[in-house]
Amino acid sequence: MKIHDIVLIGLLSALTTAGKLALSFIPNVEIVTLFFILFAVTLGLKRSLLISLVFSIVEILLYGFSTWVLGYFIIWPLLVIVASFLSKRIKTEYGYAVLGGLFGLFFGMVFALTESFFYGPAYGFAYWVNGLVFDLIHGVSNFILILLLFKPLKKILDSQLMRFNLI
Repeated sequence: MKIHDIVLIGLLSALTTAGKLALSFIPNVEIVTLFFILFAVTLGLKRSLLISLVFSIVEILLYGFSTWVLGYFIIWPLLVIVASFLSKRIKTEYGYAVLGGLFGLFFGMVFALTESFFYGPAYGFAYWVNGLVFDLIHGVSNFILILLLFKPLKKILDSQLMRFNLI
């Protein structure tokens, strides 16, 4: 791995963390999903996976270690892999908005599965049902944010990556 890749991964991980913190006062509205889809499409699988892992580790440093850690190490890399795979098929921001919306809707389900691993299936199911309204908010907000911001952010990221010869 080259020095510029390490710097890029660090900067974009920090940007993702800062974006999450900036919107943390609004429940289940986040920009992380948009960023990881954008990174997967623009930077490719390897760099994007590393960004998702660094982001997850920084989240542990900020919020401590608990059962949610397993979910973060599953869900964010999974989003990057799916977005990277679909990037050859999806041609517009609408497709990515649908992906982000579905991701938000199923976010709680993945965490319910990890909670089931620790506390049993009944707890996991209750956890999932309890969070369905939040998942709906998460899905709708992801859809709207990606629909509005994906195209302009991709243009900016592409131009900066070309400027510094990183793509």
